[in-house]
Amino acid sequence: MGEVKDDVFKVGDNAVYPGHGVGEVVAVEQKEMMGCTQVFYSIKILETGMKIMVPKANAKNVGLRPIISKDEASKVLGILQETDVKIDNQTWNRRYREYMEKIKTGSVYEIAEVLRDLFLLKVDKELSFGERKMLDTARTLLITELSLATTKKELETEEVKAIFGVEKKEA
Repeated sequence: MGEVKDDVFKVGDNAVYPGHGVGEVVAVEQKEMMGCTQVFYSIKILETGMKIMVPKANAKNVGLRPIISKDEASKVLGILQETDVKIDNQTWNRRYREYMEKIKTGSVYEIAEVLRDLFLLKVDKELSFGERKMLDTARTLLITELSLATTKKELETEEVKAIFGVEKKEA
């Protein structure tokens, strides 16, 4: 996945902040904090409008990364389309903790696995409130990044449309 290199983000670039999703770098600015001058990325999260300031020196540590490439997006779509997956038969709260850890990593692949697993689980049984919320979170984190990294046609396969809640309307 996209590795953070020095000076990789410029104003206007898209960047992914783990747990919050895709944001646009709206400024790269110097600020003085506690007697030290640091360079910060000012990022506006596209989904929520929230503004986050990330010290440039700490960007890699917090997991800030460029959006995925077209090839990486294809792998994510492949993960989402897998249906022959054994879902661990543990209690919902243990599964919830495990999935939350995956989401916190910021790995687009792990988030895709969480989304796929919860979507498949939903077919067999009703999800808990926390699991439904997590399904929505994973869906939101992925959809913006995938829409920027792939073509509309790739996102319009039946399996992908079903996962992202784009249902076919019956006449």
